[in-house]
Amino acid sequence: MTALTGLTAGGGCAAKYSAARLEELLKGFVPVEAENLLVGLSPADDAAVYKLDEERALVFTVDFFPPLVDDPATFGRIAATNALNDVFAMGGTPLLALSIAAFPEELPTELLGAIFAAADEQVRAAGALLAGGHTIRDAEPKYGLAVVGTVHPDGVWRKSTARPGDALFLTKPLGTGLVLAGHGRELVSDEAFAAAVSWMTTLNGAAAAALRPFSPHAVTDVTGFGLLGHAHEMAERSGVRIRIDALPALDGAIEVARAGVRTGGDPRNREFAPVDAPGVPEELLAIGYDAQTAGGFLISLSADQALSLQSEFRARDLFLERVGTVEAGEGVAVS
Repeated sequence: MTALTGLTAGGGCAAKYSAARLEELLKGFVPVEAENLLVGLSPADDAAVYKLDEERALVFTVDFFPPLVDDPATFGRIAATNALNDVFAMGGTPLLALSIAAFPEELPTELLGAIFAAADEQVRAAGALLAGGHTIRDAEPKYGLAVVGTVHPDGVWRKSTARPGDALFLTKPLGTGLVLAGHGRELVSDEAFAAAVSWMTTLNGAAAAALRPFSPHAVTDVTGFGLLGHAHEMAERSGVRIRIDALPALDGAIEVARAGVRTGGDPRNREFAPVDAPGVPEELLAIGYDAQTAGGFLISLSADQALSLQSEFRARDLFLERVGTVEAGEGVAVS
């Protein structure tokens, strides 16, 4: 079988463009004013949202990247999950998806078919339809989706509306990049690798359904900028200070970090999101800066709802960990 990762310089969400450079690139670039553009680039979020009428708005996103695993079906499923989760992160429900694909022409047709078929299965599992797409020739393979979903205009979740006094929760453990890198260096067991893949192919739809009745103040999904990068975005755009006091990690991730392994996204994320972290061990900061692929939600909601939210997630057998608080001020602190 062709080793997909051998054809790439960096895979998954670690292949994202530097957040700092992207911020500079888009500075001052704002779409033409439109009354019905509820979420665009001012400020940017996990997806764009356009209001159709008083009951419906469209959520639109696009996400694709090079392979981070060698198995084609697993790659297709992870890439689809990562794109679909952007719609869930806005409080929406996926409706329709289109493939975005770039592959070397010499790759076997059956390999590409496995990628497309697995993506189609995941799109259907999210309640949507894969209805076509666009494929070009490229030396480095890439796959992902453009996804359209729907949301009530009053039910849009933004990352820019966290409030002082809120509790912060995370719906998936961290360390996918470290575990995958460690597995390639034989520092991580096959079981830990399989667990990381399982999380990366877990749609955030069930977590969104559990969260929706609580009307959270702010939500974002944790992907290529790492937990600390996405916390930085939430803090800066909400005008608050975020304090992280827990960094739940996948099995094997801490050990890989202690061995000195870092993924390509780590230095870019540190440059983008400096934090106050006196005395925090370096391996824990590495977990916080590790680029995640198809990660969970970072949720900010009123602290008086925390116990009820935990009870609801427990009743649905869903992962949820309280990871910090929102305070008055600015920046991100880790303690």
